[in-house]
Amino acid sequence: MVFSTPIFLFYFLVLTLLVYYLVPRKLRNGVLLISSLFFYYWGEQLYVSIMFLSTAIDYVHGLLVERCKARGNDRGARMAVASSIVFNLALLLFFKYWDFLAASLQAVGLNFMPVLNIHLPIGISFYTFQTMSYTIDVYRGDTRAQRSIINFGTFVTLFPQLIAGPIIKYKDLGDQIDQRTCSTDKFASGVQTFMVGMAKKVLIANNVGMLWESYKAMALGELTVAGSWLGVLAFTFQIYFDFSGYSDMAIGLGRMLGFEFLPNFNYPYISKSITEFWRRWHISLSTWFREYLYIPLGGNRCSKPRWMFNLLVVWAATGIWHGASWNYLIWGLYFFVLLMVEKFFLLDRLSRAPAAVGHVYTMFFVLVSWAIFAIEDAGHLAGYLRVMFGLGGVPLADPAFGYYLTSYLPILCVAGLASTPLGASLYRRLKPRTAQAVCAVLVLAGLVVCTAYLVDGTYNPFLYFRF
Repeated sequence: MVFSTPIFLFYFLVLTLLVYYLVPRKLRNGVLLISSLFFYYWGEQLYVSIMFLSTAIDYVHGLLVERCKARGNDRGARMAVASSIVFNLALLLFFKYWDFLAASLQAVGLNFMPVLNIHLPIGISFYTFQTMSYTIDVYRGDTRAQRSIINFGTFVTLFPQLIAGPIIKYKDLGDQIDQRTCSTDKFASGVQTFMVGMAKKVLIANNVGMLWESYKAMALGELTVAGSWLGVLAFTFQIYFDFSGYSDMAIGLGRMLGFEFLPNFNYPYISKSITEFWRRWHISLSTWFREYLYIPLGGNRCSKPRWMFNLLVVWAATGIWHGASWNYLIWGLYFFVLLMVEKFFLLDRLSRAPAAVGHVYTMFFVLVSWAIFAIEDAGHLAGYLRVMFGLGGVPLADPAFGYYLTSYLPILCVAGLASTPLGASLYRRLKPRTAQAVCAVLVLAGLVVCTAYLVDGTYNPFLYFRF
């Protein structure tokens, strides 16, 4: 079950909110736990057992870490943390990377690992990172172990951010799990944020996604230079509005239930450097890797070669986190190289250059990165990149490019404007009463239009399910 479906909007969500606000406050976490497990079971059936196992294992490990720390047994606490990390990584490695490793080894003649054709559980990359950071934070003293298995289960399975984030650390949500404030204003703000995310996903991402699918499906011999760039531009908008839209929906749903989640995107396409881009894109993932991998490795408080190694590990991990395919690893290392270039000499020059120079530079390399990200087949990826850069006598354009550009130009312009803070800036300038009236009209109109698209349309992919 995903948010952008009528069954979620008009059945699951309505029923969950109704029961949630009718029961006493002390029972609300129980309602959320049951609802979240049903939400996950809808899409994964028996794989919900992994959720039960992950919850139980990390709940016990959190208590064990705290008990060892209280008794002065730091070695025992560290062993408990290590046990929790090994369990979570083993879970992730088996379900997400076993077949990838097995196929890669078999390709070079090593057949000791069979390909098992394992089904990837939805959202496993997100919830394993969340539970893994829990025991680490308990060990560090950043949070107390949760005594209630119901409350801890609510944190692990919380349906607004269960399958696609944002990645939420227990230390940021623990107090809200135990006690949170629900109000009419917060609920209304949640509805508004949810509808913004829904519009991003249904009205923009789905529509520009069809343009990318058309170009992705073309044979390499049918592509032109202009067409290949147009296709990647479409994917650039699709992945941003798909993922940021889902994050907005998650934040909005959280507010409807009394939670406050940290933002996950901050207009990344207005960035003037790759460094700035990664401060604005998928903030929860960048923060997680900084706190739980980069800093423990030594961060930048070490020799320059070791610092470069630390960044190499982080970006390799960032790439492969997104999927079990070589193109994701290449994508992560691609950004590692760009960030190294910026940190050693380019960032200072960009800061002195006109803003337009930095923006064009950043978007050029971001567009290339999305081509690497979007195409998993190595041969097709290499061919697509050759076409993008006009290698091999590829034509500049053809009638198909003109047709697609004319057909999709309005939605591409909308996507371009919507990826900037312009709309939010104009909204903030309105008088409070005018803003409320405009918001109410837009929310209602958005619900009607999005529902019409969802009922009538057949193209409604969700890119981050596979991560």
